[in-house]
Amino acid sequence: MTSVEERVIRIAITDDHGIVRQGLRMLLTRPGLEVVAEATCGPEAVEVADKYQPDVMLLDIRMGNGDGLKYLSAIRSASPKTKVIMLTTYANPGYLARAINDGAVGYLSKETEPDKIVEAVVAAAHESSLFDPSLLSKALEPSIDDSEPTPEPTSMPVEQLSEREIEVLKLIVAGMSNATIAETLHVGKATVKTHVQHIFQKLNVTDRTQAALWAMREGIVQ
Repeated sequence: MTSVEERVIRIAITDDHGIVRQGLRMLLTRPGLEVVAEATCGPEAVEVADKYQPDVMLLDIRMGNGDGLKYLSAIRSASPKTKVIMLTTYANPGYLARAINDGAVGYLSKETEPDKIVEAVVAAAHESSLFDPSLLSKALEPSIDDSEPTPEPTSMPVEQLSEREIEVLKLIVAGMSNATIAETLHVGKATVKTHVQHIFQKLNVTDRTQAALWAMREGIVQ
């Protein structure tokens, strides 16, 4: 079987604004990436996921014709292999919590630098994840919103993490993929993957976003 690293990453875009879809299509039209379908609302996104089975879907959180998050679980059921990255202009802790709980692998602002969006798509296809640190930080601020709170990672002493694991965790919070962390630390991707797995085990979390939330709450990063 051909791995995702050896073939083109197939992408679907869901947004109710044509100009946003056009911009994302132009951004993602490059070697190694292919936009195979577009959708304008949640129900269409489910149909696209079922028909095209894309590797990655960019999904707007809130659209004029519906809530993208409402259809996240249905999209993943229609195409379990599809990695979903949420795009938003809202730093809402309730949205972040729902995105995490329903299996999104990325949570990015529509104002994210273009190269970061491309990096997030590639990271998602390679079983990693990326999110916008500024959105994460804002989502952690006290809110008068009555949305459900972002899940609390397990509380534990920082000392249980090694110096290298803390270093890796800081880079995760900065929104770096495993490949970028490996380049930054001058180590192999397999080594970074091992560090990330150890961090998850020690914090009793299942993804990078929850690990980053813990790091920010513990003051490891500001």
